[in-house]
Amino acid sequence: MARSRRAPPSSTRTFSSARSTLSSSPASARATRCSGTSARTSCCGTSPAVSVCPSIVVTSALARTGVIRPDPKDPSPLRIDEVLVRKMLVLFIRDEIAKARLRRAVVGVSGGVDSAVTVALATEALGPDNVIGLFTPYRISSGESRNHAQQLSRQFGFTLEEVPITEQVDAYFHARTEKVDKIRIGNKMARERKSIEYDRSWPDGIVLGTSNKTELLLGYGTQFGDMASGINPVGDLYKTQLREVALHLGIPEAIVRKPPTAELWEGQTDEDELGFTYADADLILYHMVDRRLRPAELIEHGFDAQLVARIRELVRRNHYKRVMPLIAKVSLRTIGHDFLYPRDWEAD
Repeated sequence: MARSRRAPPSSTRTFSSARSTLSSSPASARATRCSGTSARTSCCGTSPAVSVCPSIVVTSALARTGVIRPDPKDPSPLRIDEVLVRKMLVLFIRDEIAKARLRRAVVGVSGGVDSAVTVALATEALGPDNVIGLFTPYRISSGESRNHAQQLSRQFGFTLEEVPITEQVDAYFHARTEKVDKIRIGNKMARERKSIEYDRSWPDGIVLGTSNKTELLLGYGTQFGDMASGINPVGDLYKTQLREVALHLGIPEAIVRKPPTAELWEGQTDEDELGFTYADADLILYHMVDRRLRPAELIEHGFDAQLVARIRELVRRNHYKRVMPLIAKVSLRTIGHDFLYPRDWEAD
């Protein structure tokens, strides 16, 4: 199954973004900010794009043991330096395409914010003449999606091609005798689109990925469909971070703020299907993955136990989607195990 089913209603709780303040906290549990320079606490990690450190809550008990923990309910860890991120990702696209001795990029442009950010970065990195955007509608795709894709093409100057996929997807399922559910149709749509993108990348282009970090961690995508790419410039940005980059790039607010949807069936939205919001998922994922907090610690800080368990299970269950197919090792040097060093094959 490519996309998650709806979670139980009890897991859809939302959380307040209110932060602790010095004036409202008791002396034994005051919140303070790390300067980012302390080797002892090192709360900011090593990412140069993270501009605001998480708030730190120090209780009297923690103070006695010398343990300092980030406050998971503070949204500030998700803040990034959009200017720096933009420079990093533009250079990433430019450098990786040059290393592969290619010159063009192909992006599936759905009219959503993820592909909008990707195609905007690609045009800045390579120039609009070296970027092809593909809008690949199915019969249920909305006119709004088409309009937004066309708007992005006009704004950033890249060529937009429209290649409908209804005929080939429907032809495949019309030949099936068993009952076909909407998940299978959605998977087929995603893989059909990616097949077209790879075809259009020939002979000197590369397919850019548009899956964000939230989707990749949750496994919310189709393996070898929308999750497939040659390189992915946005895969280390949580959805809420990607929206901030989008606004910095000048992506129209109508695209940034509309409910995310893959338009796999009529009325489908990501958050309805998942059963929780991206805002809630991003905070939990950040502290679970980046900060390595245990589920018990998240629950202790007030996050919904069912939602924490649900998100943790999605991350665990969908790990196979985030790696190349596992190869059984029978030789001295096996791809993905020991043969890991492309530098060994660079020209002397």
